[in-house]
Amino acid sequence: MKRGTVLVALLSLVMLTGIKWVKLTPEGEKIRVLEQSEVGNCKKLGSTTASLKSKIGPFGRSEKKVKQELEYLARNSAATEFKDKGADTVVAVSDIEEGKQKFDVYKCVP
Repeated sequence: MKRGTVLVALLSLVMLTGIKWVKLTPEGEKIRVLEQSEVGNCKKLGSTTASLKSKIGPFGRSEKKVKQELEYLARNSAATEFKDKGADTVVAVSDIEEGKQKFDVYKCVP
């Protein structure tokens, strides 16, 4: 087997198995993801931008996986960057563009 064929086969296997590159931290697990319409009574604390590779070489990653991992990154970020302010929620405020997405961070639970 040629080296290029092996590399393509390995990359395909990784993409098909759904390996998660980003892990949700225990602190991030406490942060919810809501829609803008659900945070009317919440206090906005700030914003964060999550980014990751949306392609592995010439191969595009699953949109679903990219979306989920960007949410994980935003939740992890909110849990650490806004910990002292009591952050408990993030809301996506932009579309995913080249592996980047902006999120607003809120405190909704008193």
